[in-house]
Amino acid sequence: MQDEPEVAVLRYGHRPGRDDRMTTHVGLTARALGADRVIFPDNAGHSQETVEDITGRFGGPFDVELTEGLNGVIRNWTGKIVHLTMYGERVQDVEEDIREAHTEEPILVVVGGEKVPFEVYDEADWNVGVTNQPHSEVAGLAVFLDRLFDGRELDREWEDAENRVVPMETGKKVVPAEDE
Repeated sequence: MQDEPEVAVLRYGHRPGRDDRMTTHVGLTARALGADRVIFPDNAGHSQETVEDITGRFGGPFDVELTEGLNGVIRNWTGKIVHLTMYGERVQDVEEDIREAHTEEPILVVVGGEKVPFEVYDEADWNVGVTNQPHSEVAGLAVFLDRLFDGRELDREWEDAENRVVPMETGKKVVPAEDE
């Protein structure tokens, strides 16, 4: 979030046709819940386009990148690495340490899309599990980001938005942002 070191999300792996929706939702969740950017594998161009479109319509800042070198992103990261996996330490046991580290250093959050090689577990400063049960990587990312930002991301102000969602008890209302 603003005035803090960067939080980037790396989607590790993407199977076109099978993972399109999930990869897109990783990006949308990263954006909505406080990350500064998402890095997709180079074969996830459709997800990149969708997340960039949403950012243009509903505000940012938020960056979307494609890379062919997933391992290179991890190897060259200058900061702390959090790998979200059901096999990791319980999020509630490590969140305070991660939050403290984030006051000083950028965080790379690695979210798997297929079998993640052991090297990712080795390179990570923390392997973190949300419930240590099988579930969606999007759910794990959402819980982790909410814990990292301690709920502050829910009050974020969006810049350069074309549209704004008006919170209401029932119904749906989207208005042009300049109508605020």
